[in-house]
Amino acid sequence: MKIFTKPATQLRFLAGVLMWIALGFNSAQAQQTFTVRGKVSTETGEALPGVNVLVKGTSAGTVTDAEGIYVLSSVKPEDVLVVSFIGYNTQEIVVGTRSTVDIVLAADIQTLNEVVVVGYGTQRKIETTGSIASVKSEDIVQTPVTNVAQGLQARIAGVQINQNSGAPGGNISVRIRGTNSINGTSEPLYIIDGIQISNGGGINDVSPLSTINPNDIESVEVLKDASATAIYGARGSNGVVLITTKRGKSGATRVSIESYYGWQQVRKTLDLLNASEFAQLENEVFKTAVYPDPASLGEGVNWQDIIFRTAPIQNHQLSVNGGNDKTQVALSANFFDQDGIIINSNFKRYSMRLNLDHRISDRVKMGTSIMGSYNVNSGIPTGSTVVGDGGVVLSSIVGAAIGAPPTLQAYRADGSIFPFAEQGDGRYREVTNPLGLAEVSNQTDIRRVLTNVYGEAKLAEGLTYRASFNVDLQSSINNYYSPRYIIALKDQNAQSGSASKRNTNNAVLLHESILTYSKVLAEHHTLKFTGVFATQSGMANENLISGNGFPNDATRNEALQLATTVAASSSRSRDRLDSYMARVNYGFKDKYFFDITMRADGSSKFGKNHKYGYFPAASAAWRIIEEDFMSNVSAITDLKLRASYGLTGNAGAINAYRSLSLQTTGSDYQFNHVYTKGISPSGIANPDLRWERSLQTNIGLDVSLFNWLNMTVDLYRKQTDDLLYEKTLPYSSGYGSIISNLGGIENKGIEISANANILQEGPLKWTVNANFTANRNKVTDIDGGTTKERFITNYTILKVGEPLGLFKTYIFDGIYQTGEAIIPGSDGRTGGTKVLDYDQNGTITSGDQVITGNPNPNFIFGFSTSLTYQNFDLGIFLSGSQGNDIYNVSRASFENPLGQRNLLAGVVNRWTPENANNEYSSPLQGGRLPISSRFVEDGSYLRCKNITLGYRLPHIKGITNARIYVSANNVFTVTNYSGLDPEVNTYANSNTAIGIDNFVYPAAKSFLAGIQLTF
Repeated sequence: MKIFTKPATQLRFLAGVLMWIALGFNSAQAQQTFTVRGKVSTETGEALPGVNVLVKGTSAGTVTDAEGIYVLSSVKPEDVLVVSFIGYNTQEIVVGTRSTVDIVLAADIQTLNEVVVVGYGTQRKIETTGSIASVKSEDIVQTPVTNVAQGLQARIAGVQINQNSGAPGGNISVRIRGTNSINGTSEPLYIIDGIQISNGGGINDVSPLSTINPNDIESVEVLKDASATAIYGARGSNGVVLITTKRGKSGATRVSIESYYGWQQVRKTLDLLNASEFAQLENEVFKTAVYPDPASLGEGVNWQDIIFRTAPIQNHQLSVNGGNDKTQVALSANFFDQDGIIINSNFKRYSMRLNLDHRISDRVKMGTSIMGSYNVNSGIPTGSTVVGDGGVVLSSIVGAAIGAPPTLQAYRADGSIFPFAEQGDGRYREVTNPLGLAEVSNQTDIRRVLTNVYGEAKLAEGLTYRASFNVDLQSSINNYYSPRYIIALKDQNAQSGSASKRNTNNAVLLHESILTYSKVLAEHHTLKFTGVFATQSGMANENLISGNGFPNDATRNEALQLATTVAASSSRSRDRLDSYMARVNYGFKDKYFFDITMRADGSSKFGKNHKYGYFPAASAAWRIIEEDFMSNVSAITDLKLRASYGLTGNAGAINAYRSLSLQTTGSDYQFNHVYTKGISPSGIANPDLRWERSLQTNIGLDVSLFNWLNMTVDLYRKQTDDLLYEKTLPYSSGYGSIISNLGGIENKGIEISANANILQEGPLKWTVNANFTANRNKVTDIDGGTTKERFITNYTILKVGEPLGLFKTYIFDGIYQTGEAIIPGSDGRTGGTKVLDYDQNGTITSGDQVITGNPNPNFIFGFSTSLTYQNFDLGIFLSGSQGNDIYNVSRASFENPLGQRNLLAGVVNRWTPENANNEYSSPLQGGRLPISSRFVEDGSYLRCKNITLGYRLPHIKGITNARIYVSANNVFTVTNYSGLDPEVNTYANSNTAIGIDNFVYPAAKSFLAGIQLTF
């Protein structure tokens, strides 16, 4: 029987059948995708938030929330889930037909495959034969740091970091295994994603590292011995700091917000004479009634309260991270704003970062790192190198506040700044109103761009070529203006008011070609070869225009042509470094490892006879734990012995062209009764000028016990020779000096670091980290044997066979009492300071000066501990220094009762015939105190750097992770030092004048509250 007879009906039936089949197929397909959810936890059952759950081979994925829960839609039975989290073993799980997939991640306690960054590549941690230390990003930013080096302080054995100035963006000094130069830099080389940068500058300069956002950093590796640093040849002798920024990761896009806000306060102020005590002192000094009724003046003005303030600090960061198997992106934006604890000081940083990696094919990938920042520093003058004289109260705002008479006023009746020369009948011209120094505008705007572009190709099995092109562009403009209105009206003249504009531009271009070949032979032998060619070019130019004498303050420094006197100068320099490097790494059965490195550097800075330097190194490691005789020793879970020997260099000690005959401009010559600018010789050529060389030996031991305690011990000796030394020439030569390779320094010491996971299971977890460093240095040669001792300052020397920067002074021997004989040559008086006749020849001479202090610590240390209980976490961080001395120059200035400036409170107990004592001398107009051991103080300290308490919030819909915290920084300092801060150095990055305090910007204590969110 025919059901459908008409063709049209048959066609409609057939179409319907086909549609039904198609719908059924689609329905079947739809039934094959479903939603999967589950919980990710540890082996002990704790939820893991922030775990990546990715569908393998796709960009689909998510991260677990605060309760460890994840949800994935449109999942097919054949899909494979890739579950990964830092510190745990990655798992791959086939979904199948399950809609609920709970996952337990095992902790990765096996460190065999842990990777560390080394020069021009990475290595498994067990393969490292050199001394390399690592710091995690969360440790770096635990305290509110302006730059990355501050975050490393007291966290790595062998690395001494001093905050030379507590000013926002202030400078620091970093010494890895001691000071290695006299005239040159001892700062390490910093490499950020392949871009090489340097740190340096004076006490009032902005640290170059402050232009880099610490929140962008993923990890920091510090290369310390020759095996690790020889790969950087002529720039490696001071150590190398490798900085890796956060890169994109495959998986769901993650958005993070980090923000904190807080306030800062001065940690300590000094006790000074009040107005009544100061007035009485003035009457004694000048032997007249300068103040008829001192007792009526009371406390007077507290100038420290006027210049110090409670200052806000804030930091805000937005980060986006994500990608798939082919492309990964990390993007961040940051704003950091820190007001200084001294009025009118501030540092702001606006920064952005983009890291992009893209795999073009299985054999080719490329990427870029771009970091840009705009920094604004409003600085004020602090720190002075003057002992006792007026400079300390004229060039440092802290010194001005200490010396400002409490009997004077800060402001006129109309609210304007009241210059001291207009008060007290003009008798206080030798001190300045500190508010006037605060009104001196000194703003530096710094723009910096760091860019790295790389391409990497797999040429054959195990053979890879990588080319990178790096650019570091930095430009700054300094605007300076000292206004007329801070000068007393009767002192203003045609030269009043000074201003300047300084433009500086620096560009460093670097290309590196890296060829890497790795091969496993006969299962047990691993071989890796790395070859590098690099060429670097540095260019710098500077333009300065300055003027004195302005009709008014209306235009400040924006119309320098109005100045009565205008001066201009400019400079330009360029240098180049070409490098060739080869490294061979060999391993056998993960038991024996050998590394050999050779680098050749050619620099335009050095003499024509020594353009190239050669820097070899060799090292080896023995993993004793792999030996059969260790198989039954269960307490020791890892044991490795390391040894290295090598040569590195320091090319950062001189500027370009110092090996050449130099000319200088600016000399005035008279021709036909007209002054003409001339050019004159200024430097002698030295064709034999070459690198400083450091020969270093290192023996290290790495031990792991019970799977929870790890220790590293290193012994090292570093001998640095051919120091670039500025040698004085006789006047008959027509030149003042010549730079030559003279002098030597030795550093040797021990480093110990340990970390312990004391409690790993259960709701309470506890970890501890500690490090200890003892370094001993000595000068082995100053100038080729001619000089055995040389004064660097009036109280600091270099001496062959002794440590750097020793204090050499007279020995304080009390006060001359009534009737006591005055020793000739002491310039003494009854009631005046007495110094010891050390050589007992009856006369005070330079022979009575002896070594009275050592600014180098016996040891430095750091300690941190972290406890977590359920959602709470607590971190405590301590640092300290033991056995170092400080020359307290500020005491020499402000214990001297010479008149017209305020003094430390102790001077109220000064010597008088009725109040005989052996501490404080009697007043003497214009008197001076001898440079003596009285001002050498113990600078040892223990500082609580940070206490942080955090709480991870329970699950919030749409938020993967949420944590709030409060933090206290520089909470307390235990020290016997009488100054503002024991962590101080007025001479900033000097290698020889160290441990000196003359009122630099003091460190602040701060209190913060912050939040961290991940979406």
